[in-house]
Amino acid sequence: MNTCPAELNFASYLAALNAPRAAKPAFIDDTRQLSYGELAERVARLAGALRQLGLRREERILLLMQDTVDWPVVFLGALHAGVVPVAVNTLLTPDDYAYIVTHSRVRAVFASGALMPAVQAALAQAPGDVEHVVVSQPAAAQPGTTPQGPSHGSGNANGAPQYQIHDFETLLAAAPLAPAVRTLSDEIAFWLYSSGSTGKPKGVVHTHGNLWHTAELYAKPVLGIREDDVVFSAAKLFFAYGLGNGLTFPLSVGATVILMGERPTPQAVFQRLTRHRPTVFYGVPTLYASMLASPDLPPRDQVAMRVCTSAGEALPRDIGERFTRHFGCEILDGIGSTEMLHIFISNQTGQLRYGTTGKPVPGYEVQLRDDSGMPVAPGAIGDLYIKGPSAALMYWNNRDKTRQCFLGDWLKSGDKYTCDADGYYTYAGRSDDMIKVSGQYVSPVEVENILVQHEAVLEAAVIGVPDHDGLVKTKAYVVLRPGFEPDATTGAALQSYVKQHLAPFKYPRHINFTEELPKTATGKIQRFRLRQLEESTL
Repeated sequence: MNTCPAELNFASYLAALNAPRAAKPAFIDDTRQLSYGELAERVARLAGALRQLGLRREERILLLMQDTVDWPVVFLGALHAGVVPVAVNTLLTPDDYAYIVTHSRVRAVFASGALMPAVQAALAQAPGDVEHVVVSQPAAAQPGTTPQGPSHGSGNANGAPQYQIHDFETLLAAAPLAPAVRTLSDEIAFWLYSSGSTGKPKGVVHTHGNLWHTAELYAKPVLGIREDDVVFSAAKLFFAYGLGNGLTFPLSVGATVILMGERPTPQAVFQRLTRHRPTVFYGVPTLYASMLASPDLPPRDQVAMRVCTSAGEALPRDIGERFTRHFGCEILDGIGSTEMLHIFISNQTGQLRYGTTGKPVPGYEVQLRDDSGMPVAPGAIGDLYIKGPSAALMYWNNRDKTRQCFLGDWLKSGDKYTCDADGYYTYAGRSDDMIKVSGQYVSPVEVENILVQHEAVLEAAVIGVPDHDGLVKTKAYVVLRPGFEPDATTGAALQSYVKQHLAPFKYPRHINFTEELPKTATGKIQRFRLRQLEESTL
């Protein structure tokens, strides 16, 4: 493996790398495309625009945009200028954005036109240090309100400073080409915000070198990404998983990226798979399950996928096997995190075992430890610790949480895992999701994986609930496939099925049939919401 250079501006590194393929398409979205040459020019102009707006090195901008060709221009343009982009989820509430604006102290907001109502609502209650709002593609999203040039925002009722609104294309057209600033590989490059499922979102601070390492350690040797690939990620660019999938990895080899602004429904995904015929597809377990259950599932000869990946949650073995039977390509299931930026344990081509997360990616070290921090016995469930060069620096302005998770060279992930005799790791659930029944740990994921193998089950989530004696028992929330009745007979059949495949104490004592499960924007099942539902009914 090459050694990461001490001086590295990742944006200018990519521009130099792809200079020989200036005419090749880099990004293709729903309405436009950018060649590598056009991308490099717009990145340099974006850096110039930031300078004209008065942004200085190491100051921050909020990146709240849908997946269009403008997203990588803003992200890379900020890196090019030494300005720090703070990429955030497009599905949050104005209250969430108000918190992030205040917490990160961004000086400018770059937003898609469709998201401007949320931006304006957030800035009305917490304008912070924001002086400029730049609107991408406003005409399509807000007919009749497109700003033609700088104009003043309304400010808030308390007399907070007003901000200027700019049209993205107008701003870019008037900006000079700016040279890249010289940055170190260990220098702060960008932030991502964690999901905030256990409290306020955490600002995860990453470096230029972290991007380089994920491409060198995972994308090239494990994923095997190539210059002739066309890639498509259902996970959006604002996620750590999606950022690697749709920007870092393909641009590190000169591949072409398909971007999709809309929500990744099976139908929307099928449309891109058959129209653009990507060779690399990145998904999540719930999407793969929905794709296989869809009557519109395209036949193998209409797609060109050679390899797929999955992350976010453990991929059930049955889903992986059925997908491979249908499409003839493997899904490389793995685990990554916002803190580690991308995947650090993964299945690999030729060594794939569905039902496991695979083995550590070369360049990363993994340990399973007990509650006292000591290594667990072989085959036992333990807390997952990771050591690797793509680890974030810290959680911004959250020293207590930083100290809990960043332990010297090691990161405590918050995930539970087991490791078998062959070195394959199997996900057991989040630490907060583990269930203790009769003094023994039950992994909700283990029970869920058995349930979804039954012909009647589309999705399942398992939690622990106290019985009338206060003893914790397992309960399953189940989404059935069409044609199966949510009745006692089906419930008994599912319980019997789990008993046949797992130790008897693990079977769900209760089964609740539901039409859908609560999920995050990335498709992760939110078991804590099911626990809250149970608590509210007590």
